[in-house]
Amino acid sequence: MRFAVVAKVLSLLCAIVSLFLLFPIAWSIYDGTPDLFPLAAGMLGGFSVAVVLFAAGFRARVRDLGVREAFAVVSLSWVFASAIGGIPYLLNGTVPTFTDAFFEAMSGFTTTGASVLTDIQSNPRGILFWRDLTHWLGGMGIIVLSLAILPFLGVGGMQLYKAEVPGPVPEKITPRVQQTALLLWGVYVLLSLMQTMALMFGGMDLFESLTHTFGTMATGGFSPLNGSIGQYGNPYFEWVITLFMFLAGANFVLHLLALRGDLGAWWRDEEFRFYAKLVVSAVFAATAFLFLSGTYESIPEALRYGAFQVVSIVTTTGYVTDDYELWPSFIQYLLLFLMFIGGCAGSTGGGIKNMRIMVLVKHVKAELQRLLHPRAIMPVRIGGKVLEREIISSVTAFFVMYIGLFALAALAMSALGLDVLTAISSVAATIGNIGPGLGTVGPMDNYAHIPAAGKWVLSFCMLLGRLEIYTVMMLFIPGTWRR
Repeated sequence: MRFAVVAKVLSLLCAIVSLFLLFPIAWSIYDGTPDLFPLAAGMLGGFSVAVVLFAAGFRARVRDLGVREAFAVVSLSWVFASAIGGIPYLLNGTVPTFTDAFFEAMSGFTTTGASVLTDIQSNPRGILFWRDLTHWLGGMGIIVLSLAILPFLGVGGMQLYKAEVPGPVPEKITPRVQQTALLLWGVYVLLSLMQTMALMFGGMDLFESLTHTFGTMATGGFSPLNGSIGQYGNPYFEWVITLFMFLAGANFVLHLLALRGDLGAWWRDEEFRFYAKLVVSAVFAATAFLFLSGTYESIPEALRYGAFQVVSIVTTTGYVTDDYELWPSFIQYLLLFLMFIGGCAGSTGGGIKNMRIMVLVKHVKAELQRLLHPRAIMPVRIGGKVLEREIISSVTAFFVMYIGLFALAALAMSALGLDVLTAISSVAATIGNIGPGLGTVGPMDNYAHIPAAGKWVLSFCMLLGRLEIYTVMMLFIPGTWRR
């Protein structure tokens, strides 16, 4: 492990994160609120960390970045970003402890949306803008952004790209990874502008349109309002956000192809078809149970609330419009099930991913067929292509690690005194980067009451979920650190 190279690249990433604090600072100056100092101090602190790291790796060549260094850079960049991002919360008095500040920032950057804030609206707009901006930066990825704007990271950049981009097989759209990163961020920005304008067209002001767009396109879920999207009680806002949550949960490469004129790219993609059918089926089931149980009096009303919450959970966004803990138990179980599935590969959503679920289902089917026909060759195909055994093994190992780490983290949370439902759902909601869960971390609650040790466990779960386990777990293998 060349630590000097890691330090030098981390210094550049910390500088980029710190630079983005200029945007909430602008809101603070415009409003004339006292959060200017905490935000400016956060930016100064971030740049100070960047200078120290740059000095530590001054003589290193960024072009020497290898696979092991890439794993370290990607994992540590989210830790450093969260430490820097939490400074304004702590100095502003938004949260009382560094643990809470780190938790809130990690939840933002990993697009989890689990919050420790009990009165969100009491905070000035500069702090709230930064809180949602961390979502947007983390959605498409800090590393992908860095690759897009720092051309000298091109050599070794593919290792960084593979370590951060979600999905079993990171897709390169073009031969150059920098151009791929630029195109992905371009689509991300364009869709964000479209949603912001759509919300403003419906009467939402610029600040709330931007912050809710940040939470939607990043599938994060932070809202500047205490009651989330439900506080508006506005069907137009809910349907616009539902649509863009659904788009954010799909592979952004498909959006790029559609923008280039290939509108059939969505439906030709087998994972997107699986994702769309899953969402439609879950929405139909939720709507039926909400109407038949008498939770809502009309089918359109049941559809409105059911569709929003299903799409919010399956895309791991976490916005809410109603207290789904008051809904029939079947729907609560359905939402818990959807937490594990998540969005598509190449999306901003978390969870196991639809692609992996498809591979696992087809692999199980092939194994069952092989029991009946021992000599038959039963390849697993996705999109008409036969998957290599290495990919199937990788997906299987990922699933085993995901469930294993989920079980261990839930056990740890129960050991800290949480009830079983809260322990299980808090881990499912954080390792899946969703946010709200069930029990005492439900849609109308928050994570403020979780013990400090539990917040660190859940912060680690957020990191595992955002970087899809492998990248983080590589740091616990001794061989990663040897030269």
